[in-house]
Amino acid sequence: MPRYKIINTLFLILILFLILLDWFQEVDWKVYAGAFLIFILLQVYGTLYMSSGFFMPAICSGKENSKSIAITFDDGPGAGTERVLSILKENQVKACFFCIGKNSEAHPHVLKGIHEHGHIIGNHSFQHAWNFDLLSSKKMKAELTKTDDCIESALGIRPKFFRPPYGVTNPNLASAVGTEYKTIGWSVRSFDTVIKDPVKLMRRITRNLKGGDIVLFHDHSGSTQQILPDFIKHVQSIGLKIVRLDEL
Repeated sequence: MPRYKIINTLFLILILFLILLDWFQEVDWKVYAGAFLIFILLQVYGTLYMSSGFFMPAICSGKENSKSIAITFDDGPGAGTERVLSILKENQVKACFFCIGKNSEAHPHVLKGIHEHGHIIGNHSFQHAWNFDLLSSKKMKAELTKTDDCIESALGIRPKFFRPPYGVTNPNLASAVGTEYKTIGWSVRSFDTVIKDPVKLMRRITRNLKGGDIVLFHDHSGSTQQILPDFIKHVQSIGLKIVRLDEL
């Protein structure tokens, strides 16, 4: 049973117990308020932190003793993807690209390039819209299927991995994803869409890097494109290797 269903059941039992207790001994309203507050905070935590597995299982890292890490790129394909592909090829590194459906339609030649270079292609929704997390499970499922269809039409394959837009999960998404995909999170988030300084970005992603990490980049980020060669060299210098996500 998903963790959120367990929490919901326990919360319901607690409220029923408090109501029953109220018949015999008045329960202070602050007790009810405290229970509701804790319940809401748990829901928010589960929504924002995929690694909690609150609403659905998610793989956010591999085994630390593997001495390996995996790198992933979100939001492509686009103009910056080819630069990233060139760097990866020069360094003989494989990655996973979580592609947006509408971008795949707009840049089919780049999508093919990702596949031809031996990288994994994952599903990252079709629109990646701000309100994706507010959609019904049916509409979410339609987005995932549309993205899969687009990728299959171009490459003849259907993605096995899925990464939720913004890393947000909820019961509707859990229902839409089902067991069709392996949901992938991360253990190192670069924030390369807001960190424009390459020095700061490099410092952030290397300060606690360890075996088993899944690193989240965006291939359209100029700062990521700048530091990627040095990042690959740094990984090697500390005794780690970069492997494909499925190998990790």
